[in-house]
Amino acid sequence: MSIQLGWNLPAVSSKDPPPARPEIVSLPELMAAAAAGEPRGWLGLVDRYGPLVRQVTRRYRLSEHESQDVSQTVWLRLVEQIDRIREPLAVPGWLLTTTRNEALRVLKANQRIRPIPTMDNPIFERERQEATPEDEILRDERRQAVRDGLAELKPEHCALLLLLHSEPAVSYEEISKRLGLPVGSIGPTRARCLSKLQQTRAIRQLGAC
Repeated sequence: MSIQLGWNLPAVSSKDPPPARPEIVSLPELMAAAAAGEPRGWLGLVDRYGPLVRQVTRRYRLSEHESQDVSQTVWLRLVEQIDRIREPLAVPGWLLTTTRNEALRVLKANQRIRPIPTMDNPIFERERQEATPEDEILRDERRQAVRDGLAELKPEHCALLLLLHSEPAVSYEEISKRLGLPVGSIGPTRARCLSKLQQTRAIRQLGAC
């Protein structure tokens, strides 16, 4: 995939050895280099996150031509938005969301998907038997957001939610023994824990996507 970034690079003779690949550096360093217009920054970002972009396009079952168009558009969007991304560590999520949106745009333009129904509460959603590619991507995002949200809770709250939604199901009596909670308090405590989970940074960011 080639990206025209508008920089004047030195001419390279066919007899010259190929330029060295950029060294492995941290994501903040790559972002800073890319924002400064350094080709090594962009090459590093494409090397590191190009597979993520391609994985998303494959899961949407785009054609090779469509996948290339989506990838090109995603990287151009990053070129346009890089100065607005304040947190470098948010780049993987930004790329995933942007790729998903572009893939959906292509599929909708070709009338190959149906509208996605609104979910009242995506937390701990049961998998549907016939999931479309966009369902799979969204489900993966929700799963990761739930995992990150659980990590923000108190350990006892996290443990309760994990036990309540484990497979196979764990009885209230067993949960009571493991966590030292009265059986009658498990239901109300679960509701409070879910409310706290909904307010975690990870879940609120999911809703803002």
